[in-house]
Amino acid sequence: MTGTFREVTMKLSGAQIVIECLRQEGVRVVFGYPGGVNLPIFDAFYDEKEIELILCRHEQGGGHMAEGYARATGKPGVLLVTSGPGATNTVTAIADAFMDSTPMIILTGQVPTHLIGNDAFQEADVVGITRPCTKYNILVKNVEDLAQAMKEAFYIASSGRPGPVLVDLPKDVFQAKTEFKYPEEISLRSYAPILKGNKWQIRQAAQEIAKARRPVLYSGGGVLHSSAWQELYELAELTHIPVTSTVMGLGAFPARHPLFLGMLGMHGTYWANMAMHEADLIVAIGARFDDRVTGKTSAFAPYARIVHIDIDPTSIHKNIKVHVPIVGDVKRVLKELNNVLRTGGNGSVNPYGEWMAQIEQWKKEHPLTYTQGDSIIKPQYVIERIYEKTRGQAIVTTDVGQHQMWAAQFYKFDRPRTFINSGGLGTMGYGFPAAIGAQFAYPNEQVICIAGDGGVIMNIQELATVAQYNLPVKLAIINNKYLGMVRQWQQLFYNGRYSSSYMGTCPDFVKLAEAFGVMGLRATKVSEVDDVLDAAFGIAKPVVMDFQVDEMENCYPMIPAGAGHNEMVFKDPEPTDIKQQEEEGDRAEGVLTA
Repeated sequence: MTGTFREVTMKLSGAQIVIECLRQEGVRVVFGYPGGVNLPIFDAFYDEKEIELILCRHEQGGGHMAEGYARATGKPGVLLVTSGPGATNTVTAIADAFMDSTPMIILTGQVPTHLIGNDAFQEADVVGITRPCTKYNILVKNVEDLAQAMKEAFYIASSGRPGPVLVDLPKDVFQAKTEFKYPEEISLRSYAPILKGNKWQIRQAAQEIAKARRPVLYSGGGVLHSSAWQELYELAELTHIPVTSTVMGLGAFPARHPLFLGMLGMHGTYWANMAMHEADLIVAIGARFDDRVTGKTSAFAPYARIVHIDIDPTSIHKNIKVHVPIVGDVKRVLKELNNVLRTGGNGSVNPYGEWMAQIEQWKKEHPLTYTQGDSIIKPQYVIERIYEKTRGQAIVTTDVGQHQMWAAQFYKFDRPRTFINSGGLGTMGYGFPAAIGAQFAYPNEQVICIAGDGGVIMNIQELATVAQYNLPVKLAIINNKYLGMVRQWQQLFYNGRYSSSYMGTCPDFVKLAEAFGVMGLRATKVSEVDDVLDAAFGIAKPVVMDFQVDEMENCYPMIPAGAGHNEMVFKDPEPTDIKQQEEEGDRAEGVLTA
């Protein structure tokens, strides 16, 4: 029997095309919340086997989950929400991802195309709203353009300086059908990140290193985004130059390495900040010289030549003028720089014995310290015990405030992508959902969120998410009954006038956890801390730990607003000093959000 066969090309709906695009990009987890206009894609997900769709309890929480997933893996996190308030609820997470260069894809439902601009039910111009806080966004009006838009979204989000990309999808685009073909590659004339650094400038950097006597490697989040931690390690080992890190870069260089100075900046170590102040060469690697790091810019690194390596040309010279700018991918640039230094083409690399001796002296003068008595729990003690119980092998997320800085100071991060926190935007409510995202990324890893009692309330509804999926996330609440960092500033600069910073009416976190079907534990004295941690870490289930700590403990050392790196304070002022600080408080205006 003979016959004629014709090739049949299957047409897919827009909803099916989105899912197929996600498969093509290797996506395995999507965080989302359904609504009227995105029901077609949620219906398509009903039969999906390869991609897990996770139901968050609030779109902002889902956005932070996608961020946590991205920060833990280095791959874009994906968020799927509906139109109107579903889309606008994501804006804080999008802005957070934009500030911290986190790759993220946000798929927002939109009203049908013929209703756009008519003030239809649950319509919001989310493309216009998010234009300032996305790397790129697009409204797809034709199903035939959908696959191309999705390919571009993933490419832009994950290349160059990473960031969030939003794709707005009207309901009729979800429902319309077309033949599916996913582009193999993308070429955008208006978007071409520079990956390879200028060879002459790299040789200049090598020459600066050869001449320096007091150099510092200043590492930022770009080292993690570029997966350049091995190259950074090789550079430090090759040159014997000490390394300091921003809060976003912690983990890129082993914290227990003898060359590591700890975090720098407002609550950085004394020796890291003094090294920056006294350095004659600073090599900035994937960092952006933000105000939390520089302090008073006119007093920043007064003796230093500065080399700045960054993939984003707009970050160079933005806050601090530099002497050797190198635009390029950090991993590629460091690899080339290491090759130049190894061949010795620009002179020999000098050991820095006197410089390291000076740094050791600074360490002895003002070590990170606190006093733990027998009764009241110090927050630093809880974090140190978490570190010791986990042997430094956990993935740690934080909210924003004192506990975030204590975690950066007292938990030693030796592995990349294990410290996940909100840096640039400083988003309270970030830590717990970010931990959920990280746990979905690595189901077998120990994931711990260290949060404050103020911040954790902002997305506490996600306890329902960990309960539903039985995620073994551990939530450690550093409960001081205050907005701790705000209270600290009010004590130091506002004469102890604690306006709206007391949080004593927070709920009973143990009962709240139990109401969500999650184990709750509490420690009110020092002798109970280890028992709570042992019980929590001993089970593969979600646990909320309420550590009731010293309400008035402050986070030191600290660079006051408007001060330089060499003007750190290390303890609470005497009562007679507070009045004087209040009179000088005008220099702290506008910085209370620190």
